[in-house]
Amino acid sequence: QVQLVESGGGLVQAGGSLRLSCAASGRTFRNYSMGWFRQAPGKEREFVGAITWSGGNTYYADSVKGRFTISRDNAKNTLYLQMNSLKPEDTAVYYCAAAGRDYVVVRSWEYDYWGQGTQVTVSS
Repeated sequence: QVQLVESGGGLVQAGGSLRLSCAASGRTFRNYSMGWFRQAPGKEREFVGAITWSGGNTYYADSVKGRFTISRDNAKNTLYLQMNSLKPEDTAVYYCAAAGRDYVVVRSWEYDYWGQGTQVTVSS
């Protein structure tokens, strides 16, 4: 089992920045590829970005490419999502997830563990 706890969400004005963190406990964090997803009210959960276990490969949704950066610190068992140039359409609950895979994982069904989410609200 892997337990995931997100933090760092909040209210920010458009154009601002936030950094989300996802603290992992349980099984060895570095064995898992990690991802971020988000879900806005009335919409389906969507992929934001993902990173391999080593941090060597990342992949982003087109909607966040160039604005968001995903990273990880395996020594601290923590995943990060740096979000810059935020837009009102980025408002959502953000979830981190862990997948027992050795490649970048985009599909939500391939993830084994999920956090409870953290709310990000971007005002215009």
